[in-house]
Amino acid sequence: MSRSRRGLTAALAAALPLGLAACGSAATSEDAGDKPVVLTTFTVLADIADNVAGEHLEVESITKAGAEIHGYEPTPGDIRKAAKADLVLDNGLNLEQWFSQFVDEVDVPHTVVSEGVDELSITEDAYAGKPNPHAWMSPLNVQIYAENMARAFADLDPDHADDFTANAKYYSEQLQTVQDDLVEDLSTLSKSQRALVTCEGAFSYLARDAGLREKYIWPVNAESQATPGQITSAIDFVEDNDVPAVFCESTVSQAPMDRVVEATEAEFGGTLYVDSLSEADGPVPTYLDLIRHDAQVIAEALTGSES
Repeated sequence: MSRSRRGLTAALAAALPLGLAACGSAATSEDAGDKPVVLTTFTVLADIADNVAGEHLEVESITKAGAEIHGYEPTPGDIRKAAKADLVLDNGLNLEQWFSQFVDEVDVPHTVVSEGVDELSITEDAYAGKPNPHAWMSPLNVQIYAENMARAFADLDPDHADDFTANAKYYSEQLQTVQDDLVEDLSTLSKSQRALVTCEGAFSYLARDAGLREKYIWPVNAESQATPGQITSAIDFVEDNDVPAVFCESTVSQAPMDRVVEATEAEFGGTLYVDSLSEADGPVPTYLDLIRHDAQVIAEALTGSES
């Protein structure tokens, strides 16, 4: 963040008490019928939180549906939203580096929902050794997210603590079903074909929990484009392992993966969703829709079957 932007952030935070009544679109306690307001950094977390919160809390997201979150630039309106919230949730694991640039400027409780996840590291390129932030791409990890949210919500609204716990338990049961179905669907794959090749390295946790090896063209979407070396490495992996299908994410260009397809016998298996939900009338309006979609697309393309 530039010096001028840091100054703007501090100035906005300092000025907020004088101007909250005229600010922004974030719900206030009055707007939400006196419900506490929970602000999340992106839409996936907002939907998970909404399932755990039930009717007791108002949940919002800083970023909008379809947004790329890695390089998001916070706005003055985001500062106002954060200052009006009763609790702020973020993923952690270095995902929202833009978020850490202003969260300390507002006096609001803050919870990192990935706390307790068995962290994986990025293994390639300049990001090697840093934590892979995409822990929510494992249904097993999101069970941990839900538990963390339930505890944070109980601290915020103790009168409904039992409801938050029950909601998290029910949601976790649905997540476990997605995990079990994916493992079963992939059970027919040979050892050499148990590989997940994607544009972004966003599937390390899903691959680990489904018994797949992972290969990606670039580690995170902060990369502006694929290098020739990255594409060549993906081509070699696909050829060496007889990978039947490869994938790319909805928020990036498919063109680099098309070059892998052209150079190998692999097919393009489909578009996967990672960083953002769709609008309500789109293909993945909820996190469960997102993870079910991805699991189904991966399983069908790798096994050559259709559900």
